[in-house]
Order: sequence, then structure tokens, then C-alpha cells
Amino acid sequence: MNFRPRTKEEPEINLIPFIDVLLVVLIFLMLSTTYSKFTEMQLTLPVADTDAQRNYPKEMIVSVGADGAYSVNQTAVSGRSLENLATALTEAAKAGKDTVVIISADASAKHQAVVTVMEAARRAGLNQITFATQSSAQAGGK
Repeated sequence: MNFRPRTKEEPEINLIPFIDVLLVVLIFLMLSTTYSKFTEMQLTLPVADTDAQRNYPKEMIVSVGADGAYSVNQTAVSGRSLENLATALTEAAKAGKDTVVIISADASAKHQAVVTVMEAARRAGLNQITFATQSSAQAGGK
């Protein structure tokens, strides 16, 4: 029988591996966290600094009202269907397929109304589309 008193060793906590693990976890959390700021977007469109509006034979202006009504070169389009608008675009295209369609939509017009104009232009074979805006000086004066 071994009755010798054992020397008690004090337990030692090694902190270096503990700190290493904590740093790895901290780096992982920093990289995986998204820092998104959730705010309500307040947009006022369309406004841009542009040259004065031109009127060339290769350009066609399609206006979209706030209520979704369409007009092509200041001529109202009867109805709001895609087919009526495509027919009006085909008839008003003076330069044929090279005609540039300028969409001049009201800032409060529905997005679907503008997409309908783009689809009607595609069906009419008009591939060059641009958007008209007002200058920031005009927008500030309202």
C-alpha cells in the first residue's frame, strides 16, 4: 500500500488556445454579419441634367400619363391595350426600324405602363429606347 502523501498540483488554465478560439469566432461573426441599414426609400423620379429636348425625324415621343393613358407624338392612343399601342408605334415610325423611341412618363405613372410601352416597341420592331427626364432646375422650381 502506498500511503505516501501526494503533492497536489495546482491546475493551470492555458489561456492562449482560449483566446485563439475567441478571435476565430469573432472574425467569423464579423465576416458573416450583414450591415444593412433598413430605411424607407424616398425617391423623386425622373430628374436629370440634360440638353434641351430635340425633335428629329428619327425620334418618336411616347408619353405616359399618371393615369396610364398613352400618346404617341402628341396624338392620343385609343385604349390602353398593348396591341393598340404597338399599332400606333408602327404607324408613327417615320424612319422605320431606326426610329428612336423616347418614353416620357409621368413621375407618378405605374411601372407597368412604362413596361407596356417597351413591350409595344419591341413588337413594332423598334429596338432603340430611351427615357426623357426633366432637369433638376425645373424639378426644384415646382
